[in-house]
Amino acid sequence: MSKDDAVLDDAPMESTKRWRIIGPGLVVAATGIGAGDLVATLVAGSRFGYTLLWAAVLGVVIKIALVEGAGRYTLATGRTIFQGWRSLGRWTTFYFAPYIVIWGFVYGAAAMSSSALPLKAMFPGVDLKVFAIACGLAGAALVWFGRYRFFEKVIAVFVGIMFVTVVGAAIATLPNIPQLLAGLVPRIPENSLVYTLGLAGGVGGTITLAAYGYWLREKGWVAPRWMKVMRLDNAVAYVVSGIFVISMLVVGAELLYSADLTIGDGEAGLVDLAAILGERYGTFMTYFFLIGFFASSFSSVLGVWNGVSLMFADFVGTLRGLDEDDPRRLSGGLYYRLFIVLLTIPPMSLLFLGQPIALIVAYGVLGALFMPFLAITLLVLLNTSRTPAQWRNGWLANGILGLCAALFIGLAINELVRVLGTL
Repeated sequence: MSKDDAVLDDAPMESTKRWRIIGPGLVVAATGIGAGDLVATLVAGSRFGYTLLWAAVLGVVIKIALVEGAGRYTLATGRTIFQGWRSLGRWTTFYFAPYIVIWGFVYGAAAMSSSALPLKAMFPGVDLKVFAIACGLAGAALVWFGRYRFFEKVIAVFVGIMFVTVVGAAIATLPNIPQLLAGLVPRIPENSLVYTLGLAGGVGGTITLAAYGYWLREKGWVAPRWMKVMRLDNAVAYVVSGIFVISMLVVGAELLYSADLTIGDGEAGLVDLAAILGERYGTFMTYFFLIGFFASSFSSVLGVWNGVSLMFADFVGTLRGLDEDDPRRLSGGLYYRLFIVLLTIPPMSLLFLGQPIALIVAYGVLGALFMPFLAITLLVLLNTSRTPAQWRNGWLANGILGLCAALFIGLAINELVRVLGTL
């Protein structure tokens, strides 16, 4: 019996022991909350103050529901999420196959560049591409052997760094507590609908939400008796994510909105924010925040390089009809390592050649459809005989997942209009 098994068999579990076994949820949250999500929240705070805080909190609740659903399906059935999708018909494979390849190619370059930005700001004499390539290779090396315990500990370190730096920046701005609390009242200011939808549906929303079940398996949580622990793990992790999101909105509201300051577009805006923090609170704050920026970006690299590679290995293994315990479809196996290479080496070409328009359009279209795909397929999987009756959705879970599906369809339409408008 493992140490975690012994903890679980204690009745009731001691509070300290509950905290000790938290892990996969923290991994999926740290992976999903990347620099892009921090920027989105920061910009919302800089334009609307605390008014959209409620939408950011709603986004956290939505992610808790989605990840809980994916985890519940895995524990209740013993099947991976891709095996669940396959049970819905071959159409899921026709969508997922091009998606995971194109998404991986474009995301690989974007993630490496994002991790390189804060390093470039701290060491301006080094070319951005050098840092980007180094981050990609370092991420690949850290997850190559598929040792989950080590991977989880590294992620926990980066989450700790993010917590100290992001929350520290928010505290330094001396948040207005009454206004912050007033932001929990749902309101949609003029010209804020897109930002509202983005905050509610975009915070931490990536393919890594579906990877949660694979991290449960790596942790050794593979049966329904782990259900309560999984739910605690998931909820605590996304509460931590909520703290990150609220902290960035506070910084946007107090440092930018109140002073009518603006930042650059995209993730480069976090570099601008670091400079503004330095001007206001001293040079130390610039480097302090840039370290947190790097932790946020590089933890996403590690999470994707590990989690999505596990999904790819399961995807190929399932299509080829390999046994569940075939080493080629497991962590550290042939297909797992193959996807790490695909995430790392080919995308480096985009760092030098730019991003082809056709590829970016395909990435935008497929990516916009993934979150509706996840929400709708979970609704089907968790309300039919594909899941044991005692673990199917209740009215609350169906209500939240239904809201998720509607929200993500709205976001998808908005994204498709934007992407197709570039043609």
